[in-house]
Amino acid sequence: MYESDALISKAQKEFRTYFKEEPAFVVRCPGRVNLIGEHTDYNDGFVLPIALPFSTVIAASPSSSDLVSAHSEGFGPAQFSLSEAPQKSVGWSRYLHGMGAFLRRSGIAVRGWNGYICSDIPAGANLSSSAALEMAAGMTFKTIAEADIPLMEIAAIGKAVENELMGVRSGIMDQLACAFAEAGSALLIDCQSLNLTLVELPKSVSVVVMDTGTRRDLSETAYNDRRETCERVSASLGAASLRELSLEDLASLGSVDEIGLRRARHVITENQRVLDLVKCLEGNALELTGEILNASHESLRNDYEVSGPALDKIVEIAQNVTGCYGARMTGGGFAGSAIALVDTSHVERFCEEVSDSFEVPAGQPAEAPTELYAVEASAGISVL
Repeated sequence: MYESDALISKAQKEFRTYFKEEPAFVVRCPGRVNLIGEHTDYNDGFVLPIALPFSTVIAASPSSSDLVSAHSEGFGPAQFSLSEAPQKSVGWSRYLHGMGAFLRRSGIAVRGWNGYICSDIPAGANLSSSAALEMAAGMTFKTIAEADIPLMEIAAIGKAVENELMGVRSGIMDQLACAFAEAGSALLIDCQSLNLTLVELPKSVSVVVMDTGTRRDLSETAYNDRRETCERVSASLGAASLRELSLEDLASLGSVDEIGLRRARHVITENQRVLDLVKCLEGNALELTGEILNASHESLRNDYEVSGPALDKIVEIAQNVTGCYGARMTGGGFAGSAIALVDTSHVERFCEEVSDSFEVPAGQPAEAPTELYAVEASAGISVL
C-alpha cells in the first residue's frame, strides 16, 4: 500500500516555502484504475473502477483577491484571474481555471487561493491524473468558498471541463471513482442513473497495474471518434444510447455499417461483462473473473480497436504468468496501462516475470519507464 502521508507533508512544507505562510487545509484526491467497463460510461453503461493509493494533493489557503496562484511540483507555477475566461489559461492550469469558471457558472461564489500541488499519480498512464486534479481543485474551491455543493455536482463539473474545455468527450466514471470510492472495494457505477454500489474485493487477490510507459494524448487520438460512432449507431436504431440496445438489435446493421456493428457490439457485451464480473467477485469465482477480464481485452482490441502494441504485449505476457487469473488494457486505450488480477501469494513473482519479459515494441516508443504496481483499493477524496 502506498501511503499519501509523505505526499501531504511535502505539499505542506513546499507551500510554506513558496507562499511564506501556513496552508489552511490540504485536499487529497486519488487516481483511479478501471477493473472493467471500458468505453461504456459515455454510453450510459456500467463501470467498475477502484481508487488508487496514488494521489494528487493541494495544500491551500484563501487569497485576498480573485487570483489563483498555484505551483505544481511537476509542472511549475501558474496564475490566473477568475474574472477571465478559462480558455486563456494553458497547459495544466486550464484544469484548475476550468473548475473555478464552471463552478461559478453553476452559481458558486468562487474565490481566489494560493496552492501547492504534489502528485504521485503517473501522468498520461490512463490512471486519471487529470480527473484527480479536477476533483482536488473543485474541492479546494468549495472549501475556500464554504459552499454547500454536493460532491456529485463537483464530479459533473469535472466531466464538463474535460468535455467542453479540454476537448475529450469522456464520461463521468473517472470523477465519480475519485470522489466516492472506498477502501477495500470496487465501485460499481451505473452511468445512466448514477447509482453507486460498493463491491468488496476478495482478499486473496491483488490488482496489479502495469504501466507500459507509452503515452498518448486522448484528445489527439480516435477517442472522440469512438463516441461519435456509438452515438450514430444509437440514433440510427432509434435509441438514446447503446445502453438501450441488445445484440439482437444490431442485426439490421449487418454489412451496411461494419465498423458501427463492431463498436456497438463491444459496448453491449462489455456492459454484460461488468455485471457478470461483479457476480463472480461476490461469489469468489476467480477463474471465471479472469476469463471475463481476458474477454474484455479481446473485445477492446478487436471490436473497439483501442488497444495498442505495448498494451497487447504486456497483457499477453501477464495472462501466461503463474498466478494471474486474467489481464486487460485499462483506461481510454491506445497506450498507457493494463491491469492484471493476481493471486496475492504470487504477486511478487508475477511482477518480476512480467518486468523481465516485457520490452516496449520498437514501433511504439515509451516516454516513461515500465512500472508494475500491486495496489489496494483506496478511499476517495478527502479534506484534511
